[in-house]
Amino acid sequence: MRPPVLTPLFAGLNTLSGIGPKFLKLFAQLLGNDEPRFLDALFHLPHSVIDRRARPKLREVQPDTIVTVEVHIDKHKPAPPRGRAPHRVLAHDETNDIEFVFFGMPRERIEKMLPAGEKRFVSGKAILYDGRLQMTHPDRVVDEAGLAKLAAVEPVYPLTQGLSNAMLRRACTAASDRLPELPEWIDGAFLRAKRYDSFRLSMRRMHAPEEPSDVEALSIQRSRLAYDELLAHQLALALVRSDMKREPGRAHTANGRLQAKIEAALPFSLTQSQRRAVDEIKADLSSGERMLRLLQGDVGSGKTLVALLAAAHVIESGKQAVIMAPTEVLARQHHARIAPLAEAAGIRTEILTGRERGAPRNALLTDLANGSIQLLVGTHAVFQDDVAFADLALAVVDEQHRFGVHQRLALADKGEAADVLVMTATPIPRTLVLTYFGDMDVSELREKPAGRMPIETVAVALERLHEVVEAVRRAVDSGARAYWICPLVEESEEVDFAAAEERFAHLQELFGAQAGLVHGRMKAADKDEAMERFASGATPVLVATTVVEVGVDVPEATIIVIEHAERFGLAQLHQLRGRVGRGHEKSTCLLLYRAPPGPTAKRRLETMRETQDGFRIAEEDLALRGEGEILGTRQSGMPGFKIADASLHRDLLETARRDAALIVTNDPALKSARGEALRILLHLFEREDAVRLLDAG
Repeated sequence: MRPPVLTPLFAGLNTLSGIGPKFLKLFAQLLGNDEPRFLDALFHLPHSVIDRRARPKLREVQPDTIVTVEVHIDKHKPAPPRGRAPHRVLAHDETNDIEFVFFGMPRERIEKMLPAGEKRFVSGKAILYDGRLQMTHPDRVVDEAGLAKLAAVEPVYPLTQGLSNAMLRRACTAASDRLPELPEWIDGAFLRAKRYDSFRLSMRRMHAPEEPSDVEALSIQRSRLAYDELLAHQLALALVRSDMKREPGRAHTANGRLQAKIEAALPFSLTQSQRRAVDEIKADLSSGERMLRLLQGDVGSGKTLVALLAAAHVIESGKQAVIMAPTEVLARQHHARIAPLAEAAGIRTEILTGRERGAPRNALLTDLANGSIQLLVGTHAVFQDDVAFADLALAVVDEQHRFGVHQRLALADKGEAADVLVMTATPIPRTLVLTYFGDMDVSELREKPAGRMPIETVAVALERLHEVVEAVRRAVDSGARAYWICPLVEESEEVDFAAAEERFAHLQELFGAQAGLVHGRMKAADKDEAMERFASGATPVLVATTVVEVGVDVPEATIIVIEHAERFGLAQLHQLRGRVGRGHEKSTCLLLYRAPPGPTAKRRLETMRETQDGFRIAEEDLALRGEGEILGTRQSGMPGFKIADASLHRDLLETARRDAALIVTNDPALKSARGEALRILLHLFEREDAVRLLDAG
């Protein structure tokens, strides 16, 4: 149950007068919610301000500055009926004259706004034109009563086309007016040390700043709000972790017989970091505590094999394991890679995705429920209600940031005290591990398997496109296979798809039937067929959107061309580059960019050329772009923070983590006065998963 005190914030913005269906759609687009609420507007903070505090006499006005002047309106010089001349309004004060200039605005409206013979206060940017003081299209024109309401420091918000700053300000002001005084959830000593105002005062000061510095990322108001968001997030993670630990774990003992069989079937030996990760996971599985471990390894570092060896440990002890991947392509690839090794060890493995239906699916579910399937690989289909295990001991979640907390819980709940191993191919700086995953145990795979060749990375200006096409043609003629990744045009599969179609048509003229196409709007079966044709060599050139970013494995592919590389984040460029260099042949990554690249794009391209260490790239990405890019939130739909920034608020994150751990230790059910306030905080930042855990006991 949401606390009644928050009800006004969860009302729809459509209840605000003047916001009809057209504007509501624009607000939905901007605020990222199909049914935008006052809460969404409240958390939509300004990025800068217009400072209207300067109120000089006309003689003191500095050209090219924003000023608010008190003037007497003398006369109007309307625009002639034809031509492009503007409507001019002449005005003065006791020190100087000024001219207000309007293009294309109805005469009646201007005369009503600036009536001759009256006094008005006019705010906008003043310039010198032909030696005369002038202001073109002033921002504000008010009378004496209006001046009292004019914001001296006016917040400026991120906008979308069709919405004005005035409309945004109105919605955000209405939202902050609805915000009630809430009980304090921050620890008293920390609150005093930081000299924070209340949540309500801090939020109101963001939407009605008194100083331009109020809206800065490190201002005292924004720091307070960032801490609130980080505390809500860390507390939710701590409660999930505590819930897992509250239920005692089960010790799974095995002597390593199945692991030895799998290793014997491998054409190579494990790397040192793979061995270390397997030992850490086996130690967790053998202990009486529930495991929640993050396995992070760079592209091609062998995470899937580590997951299989972890599964072998619980299977040898008579239990079952499941591996869940975010896409069908990745799930089928995991299964194809795991199946022969599992078979060598006598482990029965099956796959379950949305494609399995009818009698085959029913037979699979029967065998899973009676325990004859020991390892299940699949997509989110594996945690549907009718999927039951005989005895699930280990749940492995791949690319885990693409699944919500509730999905991970639903999967772990399919077994008695199931252990959870989450994997990501995006190396994540420690700060972000804490931010997004909580205080988890972490295993890292730092080395590439033996025999992997380094990838030569070259940045090429788009003007040399014809040379690149020709080089790819020569390579394909000599038996190579190449990915051609089309640009990320904008956050729209429609537009990305159009760009891929266009490049495919161009390359088809040269390569004919040797060129294939894959994009996110294709049916799963067509996508699989396109990938299959590329993997078999039937179409050695594959034009693709970023649908191939994660997990696609074609060892024979040795060339990847990334068009408009300057539009991609570092982490994504690194992921894409990892599609090649998976076999024993020398590989090349060509980064096509539009010249000249901006400073950030230039630094990204340089980093890609200098290193293939995903962990270093992740740190650089955090410095350049913030946490959203590293975790792929733009692609995955996982919400980034609305207020906090992991790269700027690292010290607050650490404090929030420690505070959350203390809260869960001292008041696990959040029953104290502060605990009740923290429940409001969780609801305010929509961490209902955590509240549900509390209420379920």
